Amino acid sequence: MSARTKLVCTLGPASATPKMVRGLVEADASVFRINCSHGTREDHARSVSIVREVEGATGRSLSVLADLPGPKVRLADVHPDPFVFRPGQAFEIRPGGPGNATGAATSYPGLAGDLRVGDRILLADGAVELTVTGTEGGRVQTECVRAGSVRSHQGVNVPAERLSLPPVTEKDREMLRHVLDLGVDLVAQSFVRGPSDIEELRAAMGERPVPIVAKIETRPAVDGFEQILEVSDAAMVARGDLGVELPMEQIPLVQKRLLRAARAADRPVIVATQMLESMIRSPRPTRAEANDVASAVLDGADAIMLSGETAIGEFPFEAASVATRIARAVESQGAEYRAAQPPCLHTGEAAAVAHAAASIVQGDSDAVAITCYTTTGRTAALLSAERPRVPIHAFIPDARVRRANGLLWGVETHGAERPDDTDQMISMMDERLRAAGLAAEGDTVVMAASMPAGRTTTNMLKVHLVGSLEV
Repeated sequence: MSARTKLVCTLGPASATPKMVRGLVEADASVFRINCSHGTREDHARSVSIVREVEGATGRSLSVLADLPGPKVRLADVHPDPFVFRPGQAFEIRPGGPGNATGAATSYPGLAGDLRVGDRILLADGAVELTVTGTEGGRVQTECVRAGSVRSHQGVNVPAERLSLPPVTEKDREMLRHVLDLGVDLVAQSFVRGPSDIEELRAAMGERPVPIVAKIETRPAVDGFEQILEVSDAAMVARGDLGVELPMEQIPLVQKRLLRAARAADRPVIVATQMLESMIRSPRPTRAEANDVASAVLDGADAIMLSGETAIGEFPFEAASVATRIARAVESQGAEYRAAQPPCLHTGEAAAVAHAAASIVQGDSDAVAITCYTTTGRTAALLSAERPRVPIHAFIPDARVRRANGLLWGVETHGAERPDDTDQMISMMDERLRAAGLAAEGDTVVMAASMPAGRTTTNMLKVHLVGSLEV
């Protein structure tokens, strides 16, 4: 049985082969992330092609998530590489020029104009901490207060609320055109600071809109999360950069608050970064990592994401298998510890039908599944938000819509022909369930759809006995 919590796997040198992608699918991955900050355009195209090839071979709907770089500041070349900082060392951040023991450039020549004396700068996800001691002539003078080593092109974190970089950079726009040409299913927007950032990216999509996943990795995004949810299609709690924007001790509670808010807003949410980090080099996770995955599932995450574990790790298949094994165990045995379901706040027919379907299966121990026929995927999303105890099987004609719903908790999507009437729709779902071994004759399933067929709003609920086509 598949885990209800979806698994997102990042593709990279360790996993971007047909054999490995198929293995990850067998381990229950359903969404594949392309990190556009790394690799070439040819690499990205090949990764998408592999996912589509495996999708065709397995018959499973697989989604591709393109993760845009965003307004990320990175070090230029440093020498030696890696460069080791000493406590108290003076280091200059310059608009350009070579990197050496006295300083280095960054990808953002205007950085000095955004900083003030006393500001904190973190390098390489917090491995090194610098304090700004002065700015002059486009140069930033700093002093090292926490020593460590950094490599060329690693990240430079400064207070996000003061960065004057545009939310959608020219590189983002070029990469967006590229990934839309490749036919990706979702786009993740990095370093979101407010709802207007999402609206700007959506406008840049023009006539080719796909769902936007807002990455929450800055303090302004945490503070304005509810407003960001209103204009985005999903969210990602990206704990890497968030962990250097906020005090580390705040991250667990921030994660819980963000997941609760996303659940209340009916937005899918991914928990990401260092879920099973030790499995980059080890075939087994630490106990703390297993607990981290379990906590995300109990808190109501729709999906958990593996990054380096599957992109560059030595054990990508094992990492994916461990993640889904933990999720299945928690889902089947941890009901009493799961985050409370948000209160019912229905505002229309479709939401009321979804709530009623979940309520019926909760009270009927014989029900084995909920099915729905939907052309937009909205009914599947509403059912997912209810977190029913049985699988949700969504029959969707459009492959693009099926893939766009890849993040929905508990939803398995299936292709479908457009029915002529309601009777044909019920018959189609019944036959497809039996043919795929998802339900047996005599099983009870709850069906949600529209009547008459073709109506855009879900308004029908039927308790159906599989194999009985009397409607």
